Amino acid sequence: MDTIQLNNKVTMPLLGFGVFQITDQELCEQSVLNALNTGYRMIDTAASYGNEEAVGNAINKSGIAREDIFISSKVWIQDAGYEKTMKSFEKTLHNLQTDYVDLYLIHMPYGDYHGSWRAMEDLYRSGRVKAIGVCNFLEDRLVDLILSHEIVPVINQIEMHPFCQQKDLRTVMQQYHIKTMAWAPFAEGNNGIFTNKTLAEIGVKYGKSPAQVILRWFRQNDIITIPKSIRLERIQENFMVDDFALSGEDMIQIEHMDLVESLILEIQNLDEVYRLHKIQFEQ
Repeated sequence: MDTIQLNNKVTMPLLGFGVFQITDQELCEQSVLNALNTGYRMIDTAASYGNEEAVGNAINKSGIAREDIFISSKVWIQDAGYEKTMKSFEKTLHNLQTDYVDLYLIHMPYGDYHGSWRAMEDLYRSGRVKAIGVCNFLEDRLVDLILSHEIVPVINQIEMHPFCQQKDLRTVMQQYHIKTMAWAPFAEGNNGIFTNKTLAEIGVKYGKSPAQVILRWFRQNDIITIPKSIRLERIQENFMVDDFALSGEDMIQIEHMDLVESLILEIQNLDEVYRLHKIQFEQ
């Protein structure tokens, strides 16, 4: 499995398994087990997903050594701030049934995220978190966070897929050696991505599906991806992207698919953020 080294020298898989919106606990547990049995060794969850416990159960049942699995989780908006983040982290550890998390992220750039970052720096220094990062931070808030604290995030997890390639944001991230982790790598099925002519024609050349072409495109750009599926055959298909390589022409064709806009979530629209996560915001 291909890996990538973060700016703090921690190494993680380039391909992981995401569990966003898998709210049925038994289904989530089985899906994670299927992913681990397929060969995935990185699982991405979050406090707001409500399925950390299912992830922890699956990891325990897998029989795979804890140190061989890279676990990523996130602190949600209502737990922004130093003390609340510390408390949320303890709950995350309890749910995941582990004594450390490999990657801990601030889920959204709202509330007292500076307080959350101070807590995460302390968790990192204590060794209870191996790496810390953020999600959905645009250029202004990302640079503000970096200039206000000692530790630079290792990752910014952002919406990214062929229709939304975040080139300007990624340029800023590269200046600080922050890696990109793509959520919704398949654009949640928007814009007919699974039947897209460009992706389908590229796939035919290699005997691969459009989804596999997308994941290979990410791989060759050194971008971490966390595709989600509850179907075993799709979980297995998404994992099978090591046996081919896209040509330079293929890569350029996909780059030209960029619409330079979000299809799923406008981060600056707080109502939209809460609609997506089905959480009622209390002022």
